[in-house]
Amino acid sequence: MPRTALLVSAAVLAALLPLSPLSSARAASDPAPVPVDRFEGEVPFAAQPAEGIFTWGGDSDDPPSLQLAARADAPEGAKALTGSYDISSYGGFTHDFAATGPARDWSAHRGIRFWWDGQDNGRKIAFEIKDGGANGEASELWTTSFTDDFTGWKQIELPFTDFTYRTDYQPVGGIDHVLGLTRMWGYALTLPAGVKGRFAMDDVELYGKADQSLRASVTTDSAVRPVEAGGTATVEVGVATTGSAPTDEPVTVTYETTGGTAIPGKDYTPVSGTLTFPAGTASGATRTIKVPTSKNTSPAAARTIPLKLTVSGAKAPAETPQVVIDAHGLPYLDARLPVRKRVADLLSRMSLAEKTGQMTQAERAALTDQGDIAAYALGSLLSGGGSTPTPNTPEAWAKMIDGFQLRTRATRFQIPLIYGVDAVHGHNNLAGATVMPHNIGIGATRDPELAERTGAVTAAEVRATGIPWDFAPCLCVSRDERWGRSYESFGEDPALVESMETVVQGLQGRANGQDLSRNDKVLATAKHFAGDGGTEYGSSTTGTYTIDQGVTKVTPQQLEAVHLAPFRTAVDRGIGTVMPSYSSLDVLGDGRGPVKMHARADMINGVLKGRMGFDGFVISDWNAIDQLPGDYASHVRTSVNAGVDMMMVPYTYKDFSSTLADEVKAGRISERRIDDAVSRILTQKFRLGLFEHPYADTTGAAQIGSPEHRAVARRAAAESQVLLKNTGGLLPLKKSEKVYVAGSNADDIGNQTGGWTLTWQGSSGNITRGTTILQGMREAGGNVTYSKDASAPADGYDAGVVVVGETPYAEGVGDVGNGHDLQLSAADKAAVDKVCAAMKCAVLVVSGRPQLIGDRLDRIDALVASWLPGTEGEGVADVLYGSRPFTGQLPVTWPRSEAQLPINVGDPSYDPQFPYGWGLTTLTHVPRGGAATLRALGVAAAAAERAGADRTGRELVAEARLIVQQKAGQRIGEAMAEPFADAGHLLLTGRYGEAVHKLTEAYRAA
Repeated sequence: MPRTALLVSAAVLAALLPLSPLSSARAASDPAPVPVDRFEGEVPFAAQPAEGIFTWGGDSDDPPSLQLAARADAPEGAKALTGSYDISSYGGFTHDFAATGPARDWSAHRGIRFWWDGQDNGRKIAFEIKDGGANGEASELWTTSFTDDFTGWKQIELPFTDFTYRTDYQPVGGIDHVLGLTRMWGYALTLPAGVKGRFAMDDVELYGKADQSLRASVTTDSAVRPVEAGGTATVEVGVATTGSAPTDEPVTVTYETTGGTAIPGKDYTPVSGTLTFPAGTASGATRTIKVPTSKNTSPAAARTIPLKLTVSGAKAPAETPQVVIDAHGLPYLDARLPVRKRVADLLSRMSLAEKTGQMTQAERAALTDQGDIAAYALGSLLSGGGSTPTPNTPEAWAKMIDGFQLRTRATRFQIPLIYGVDAVHGHNNLAGATVMPHNIGIGATRDPELAERTGAVTAAEVRATGIPWDFAPCLCVSRDERWGRSYESFGEDPALVESMETVVQGLQGRANGQDLSRNDKVLATAKHFAGDGGTEYGSSTTGTYTIDQGVTKVTPQQLEAVHLAPFRTAVDRGIGTVMPSYSSLDVLGDGRGPVKMHARADMINGVLKGRMGFDGFVISDWNAIDQLPGDYASHVRTSVNAGVDMMMVPYTYKDFSSTLADEVKAGRISERRIDDAVSRILTQKFRLGLFEHPYADTTGAAQIGSPEHRAVARRAAAESQVLLKNTGGLLPLKKSEKVYVAGSNADDIGNQTGGWTLTWQGSSGNITRGTTILQGMREAGGNVTYSKDASAPADGYDAGVVVVGETPYAEGVGDVGNGHDLQLSAADKAAVDKVCAAMKCAVLVVSGRPQLIGDRLDRIDALVASWLPGTEGEGVADVLYGSRPFTGQLPVTWPRSEAQLPINVGDPSYDPQFPYGWGLTTLTHVPRGGAATLRALGVAAAAAERAGADRTGRELVAEARLIVQQKAGQRIGEAMAEPFADAGHLLLTGRYGEAVHKLTEAYRAA
């Protein structure tokens, strides 16, 4: 990197610069430098949307200190930007231009330069510039670096040609991946971590005249051009310019076929020549190069023909394009053969490096280069939460994934990628997709058929964007609502979780896997094996988490009955993949103590694959092996030998693949184990039809977010609503009633959808297309007035609806004690108090877990657990206004206080605010009767049980439950709550007679 090196004082510099031949040459041909920052006070310390300089860091100690200090030796003016730092994670500072002003055009210049007061610490300092997008914090980041290996002032010159697109982090996931320089929003510096230091900086400016190679580049239509043997590959070579201006100078491209695995003269006809784009050529003009290949009927692996391009007058393509003669004639390519034979044939041909590549999964945004897909024979890519293309549209997803799949064509056996996403309540990473209620709400519906339909809608929308693999469903049994993932669980009862596993068929189709190749089905993932919902409060060792990723301490009997049961059902349903938990398992009596699940061979190899007979593959959680003890080699060795088949190593895919190969060569991992893992992975790829159809089938894209799909989500939202209290029959509301609506969650689609919506943690606000609860009420024809904080006058209304609850979170970030609790916010409490003091009121709690509301319960006429209903707020309005009845039941116990937690159905001491299974109804016909009626129902339920008449049995138990609730009202004591909750569990296990018996016991106690 060429840089000026003048290590002199400002006074000496002033004397020398007029005599510098370099300066004279520049003065004659270059434009005058353009100041960006003089640090004399013209740019304030401020942040977006104003123009300003601001600091940032990984934690509260990491942002550096900054000041504008008077310096006698300042290279420009009287002051310089100075500061100090002591960074443990990451930190630095930024100058953003005003978001409300226009972006700036830097395209006329060669680069950016500044003066730096060197400390000679030998550390690299990253310098990034912000290109395109909406503003400085929503732009593309392009980066380079310089080394502080000098003392005193030095002018650092950074040509724009040295900047590369950041692959480890982008605030918006990328815009066009082109450093246009015409819409610049500022710059940022990342200071060295792990060392205390100070710095001074002065006079940031644009310098020099732009080379045409900065404004013009040669492109090819594709980095990989597959062709069948005997066909002619056509490669388009084009020229593009910044701003689409014609070229100033001629551009020539000399080409030749050279190298690769194909044999010239035998596999193809060599070509060479020169393409010329004269001065004045329009941006986007193209020329073609044709590469003829030979017809070869003998079975063969794919062969590559690199097309070397030598460019003059423009920037050359980032990589050499390759023509690839497709593999053909090999048995594994024959779709008529059984999958097991195809797998065996392909496996027999693969090298160790190709096998380890198949076991490696990388985050798509972390690829150093897309060519790494072929170079490392990667088996899989994923999008983590919020890792999306730009724009975030179905078309962009399909195009992005097709581009990744194209890279696999440049490998010997052209094994397709399997791309995965966390579509945990609909295709939740995609803007405009249908977002379902979270699993906690689906559990509240007690409707297995509806759960299957939600899975089917999710699968159709995911597959239509080119994605064949979903990291869902979560089969955790949530035993402590302080857990930040509790809403990902269908409930606290393993029987309830098992009953909702119809979602697996919605996602995958038939249990034998024959539907996986359909364009509306995806491979599903049962997670997190096993016990993640049982972690003890305070046992987590991950950052500031309190419960997530902690320790589950259970007896062998509890492990089997609670945490393993849902996975037995999933295996029976043909689940394709299983993901182990981050958490540790401590099985009492086994003498091992807590052991991370990714290291438990007894559970993964022994129980899951052995006793349960799971024949899919096991995928690790995000970077989970890094939590194992020992060095990296032991992480790899332990997890693979424990039975993990594919490793989610988002940023360390190169290290993992090479370490895994080294462990095999050293004999610490057997080749047989590798073959088993790869066979399992390949089996699912064949079942998905990826070898025949690796690219996106977007015929279903028009249905994404369609009225038909949203109708399913609307029904799910309606059925998920649990009516906990309804004094005087306040609900359903009449459309003629004048209704006062308040609360933080009444009109917030982000809060309504929760975490894992567009981003990992989710966010408040208008983040995606959908209908809020308030909008749903208006669209239902309600006479509604809205005041978020209840500050509007509250006189003259027939009823109030206060919609309160949580803001979004995910995983351990949402753990109680990690900045979260189970209390309503002060603003929500104030809204409830004001509205409920002024009129009859219904309170809707929009949350991922119960909220402690007992101290206000007497003042509330109707209380609804709305959970996180997704994008279709009309579903909530449907039950509020009676077009659908309330039928939801609590999937978890609603506690009186946090001191009661954990509290679950079946506990020996059980005195909740509302028991598991509680849920009033607004059905027009509510059954009536007393002890005699319950006795008759019990006899009939037992008879139905003996006859295997499940539907009749469930209906009889439901009738008995409603009779008990009607008598109990709000008089819910321990003697009533315990048998009532037990009945809900017995119902789900098919013991209908016993369930009615328990309800009769609850009736007597009520």
